[in-house]
Amino acid sequence: MAVAKRVFQLGANCGIRLSKSGGIDASKVCSGGLLIDRSQSNGFGSVNFYSSVSSYKSSTNKFDYRQISQLAKPNGKRAFLVDTLALVRSLEAQGVPSKQAEAITSAITEVLNDSLENVAHSFVSRAEMQKSEMVQDGNLSKFKSEVQSSQEHHFSLLQRETEKLRNDIEKMRSELRYEIDKLTAGQRLDLNLERGRIRDELANQNAETTNLTNKLDREIHALRAQLEAAKYEVIKYCIGTLVSISAVGLAVLRLYT
Repeated sequence: MAVAKRVFQLGANCGIRLSKSGGIDASKVCSGGLLIDRSQSNGFGSVNFYSSVSSYKSSTNKFDYRQISQLAKPNGKRAFLVDTLALVRSLEAQGVPSKQAEAITSAITEVLNDSLENVAHSFVSRAEMQKSEMVQDGNLSKFKSEVQSSQEHHFSLLQRETEKLRNDIEKMRSELRYEIDKLTAGQRLDLNLERGRIRDELANQNAETTNLTNKLDREIHALRAQLEAAKYEVIKYCIGTLVSISAVGLAVLRLYT
C-alpha cells in the first residue's frame, strides 16, 4: 500500500494531471514532463522521447484532449505523459525491486491505456467534427439545391400551366367572340329581311288603301252626280206638276166663271 502511494506521488511529481471532465489537459503538465511514444506489444523496449510539452505543442500546434486520445492507437503505438524509464529508476531508487518497479510502471501504463481508450471512445476528434460539419454542410447545400431545383421545377410547371390556361382562355374567348359575331350577323340579317318584308307589306297595304280610297272617291262622285241628276229631275217634275196644277186650276176657274 505504501509502495502504491509512493508510486502515485512520483507520478504526480512527474506531471500527471487529469481534468475533472475526464479529459487530459496538456497545458497543466509540468515543463519537465516527457512525452513517451512506445509500442504496446514491446513493453519498455522501444521508447521515443519528446523534450518537453512545449516542444511537443509546437509540433502539434494545439494539444487538446481529443488529440491526446487520438494518440491512443496510432499504428499500434501509444503516447503517455509519463517518463516510464524515469519512473522505474525512481522506484528503484526508493528501494523497490526492479521487477516490481517494472510491474508497477506497466500497471500505470495500462491504466493510462484504458483511460486514453475510454477518452478515445467517449469523444470525437476535431477532424471528425469538421468532417461531420462538412458532411452536414454538404447535405444542407444539397437539400437547399434540391429544394431550389424543386421550387424552380414547380414554378416552371406552374408557369406552363398558367400559360396553357391563358391560351385556352384566349382560344375560348376567340371562339365565343366568333359565335357571338356569327349570331349577331345572323340576327341582323334576319332583322333586315324582316324589316324589308314588313316594308313591302306596308307598301302593298298603302297601295291597296290608295286604290280603295280612289275607288271610294269615284263612287262618291258618281253618287253625287246621280243625286244631282235625280234632284234636277225632281225639280223638273215638281215644276211640271206645279205648272200642270196651275193650268188645271186656271181651267177650272174659267169654267166656273
